[in-house]
Amino acid sequence: MELQPRFSGQSAAIVATPTTDPRLQPTPDYGTFGPGSDVAAGQAGSIPQSAGRGNPRFAPIAAAVIGMLAALFAGSISRAGSLWSRLENPFSPQKSAPASAKDVRQIERMRPQRQAEALLELAVGKNDGAVEQISARVDRWQGKLEWSPQIANLTTAALNSNDMRVRESGVEVELAAYGLAKNSASLEYLVGAVNSADHARKIWALWALGLMGNRGIGTDRVMQVLTANLKDRDVDSRRWAVESLALVGTQETIEPLLQTMHDDPSPVVRERAACSLAESGMLTHEQRMSVVPRLLSYTDDPALDAQTHGWAFEALNDITHQHLGNDSATWRNWYNSSKGD
Repeated sequence: MELQPRFSGQSAAIVATPTTDPRLQPTPDYGTFGPGSDVAAGQAGSIPQSAGRGNPRFAPIAAAVIGMLAALFAGSISRAGSLWSRLENPFSPQKSAPASAKDVRQIERMRPQRQAEALLELAVGKNDGAVEQISARVDRWQGKLEWSPQIANLTTAALNSNDMRVRESGVEVELAAYGLAKNSASLEYLVGAVNSADHARKIWALWALGLMGNRGIGTDRVMQVLTANLKDRDVDSRRWAVESLALVGTQETIEPLLQTMHDDPSPVVRERAACSLAESGMLTHEQRMSVVPRLLSYTDDPALDAQTHGWAFEALNDITHQHLGNDSATWRNWYNSSKGD
């Protein structure tokens, strides 16, 4: 089976064998922009729309979209110094998936591609020891994995997990599947690709820089490149710079995300900044809680439209797990009283 992009008025998706395992499904897609949106139908990178749904909520991270772009550039990555291994029939049914990450001998008999898939599936399912097994093996998978629909599904599920350690495993496996070693050579390759005239290549490189920054590879340089792209005239470039900042997940990413949520002219980009602050990406709960005062100010900021007010309330719901409706005074009363607890 080949990786093929599909555009049908929604975001790009991987045409892959559907899975019925609920652990492999991303979080629900509630995104909708309504009349007046500047998102063109069929635009790559746009947020999926849900017909007839009510208030907008946040759409999931779609790692598979970026994985599709990575597949397009596998050859150029290889020429930059990484090897992509072509496995024998990697999509054939597997009859001997381990029941637990503790089945080490069974895992050892698998090829690297199947090891990565089996262990990441176990990690998504929160099986004991899977995260540790991935961490111990991922460097040995370099040059031995290739991007596949199964890896796409699993990394998307991992990056939408409510367990930060599983999200980190998704980052590690995705880098390995892209053939990107965690070193300065890969970083420089990606920085160069961000400046490419090829739009799809640029978008993928922005995402991959976030993965590298999260693993501590040139984080300051990554931040410099991503924040510069928040000023790009292209909506897709700004949107994926936001997604990538969320992946980096350091304290320094919070202010540019807040500013983007407030100031970007595109509802796509503002929504993704709100989601990055609320639930997606690699910020810790403590880091997310630190943005609550600013989000409170956004709920009734006259400079913002009603849609962005709604995203501020939604972000407050997701961060605090309080469900206080869309009344700014109620939220402020709760916040002021909770500070004394």
